[in-house]
Amino acid sequence: MPLNTLIFDVDGTLADTERDAHRVAFNRAFAEMSLDFAWDVETYGRYLKVTGGKERLGRFLDDHPQYPQLSDADIARIHRRKTALYVEIVQSRAVALRPGVARLLRAARAAGWRLGIATTTTPDNVQALLASTLGEMGESFFHYIGAGDIVPQKKPAPDIYEHVLDALGANPEDCLALEDSENGLRSALAAGLTTVVTQTDYTRGQDFTGAVRVLDCLGEPDAPARIIEGMQRDTSVCVGLQELQAWWEEAHKGKGTLRNG
Repeated sequence: MPLNTLIFDVDGTLADTERDAHRVAFNRAFAEMSLDFAWDVETYGRYLKVTGGKERLGRFLDDHPQYPQLSDADIARIHRRKTALYVEIVQSRAVALRPGVARLLRAARAAGWRLGIATTTTPDNVQALLASTLGEMGESFFHYIGAGDIVPQKKPAPDIYEHVLDALGANPEDCLALEDSENGLRSALAAGLTTVVTQTDYTRGQDFTGAVRVLDCLGEPDAPARIIEGMQRDTSVCVGLQELQAWWEEAHKGKGTLRNG
């Protein structure tokens, strides 16, 4: 069967939310809770290697014993407040979809492809982002949205992708994942998915071995993307269904997991 299903990560993939939305929301929550620290751009980038907001805060506190060591309940309370603050930021339309995302979603929907989301961010975050960028019916673009703590282990474990595949009734061989990070790529590959990576400033330089392509974005007709890793490196491309189909076929022939061509 031809490729017929796309599964998207959210943060960094649908939209570049981390630096100016999630990080800002965390810092506002820290200030409200009178915590004596804040995450600058560099610090937040380091802790993005830890998947999940609660887990990220817990790791930061483990690494910095000079700050109050919070209980799991306290961390969960801070994270709930951070989520509410993030939703406010997104609802102000301060966050846009990355280049090519809306175009690709509409093309896939028109072609009858199935669309899914596999993310470790909370459902409220996903709902707010889709509504603010795609309209009130944004969630209807997707046949299934897997988000948050719905699975026991977060990325790079394959749990969330396996959950979404099961919910969609999909065979991983008929699907392609779109990710932005090494953890996300590892998760998708472990679930058996051919994967395209669109890196961000935060994920640039991570190990993307196994991705069929690594690009700087999906691109638009007047501002194409650049292929960073994979065959046809340095080629400019506006990624559409035809390109994804070709890369998926290439991967299934065993030629799509070579770095730098």
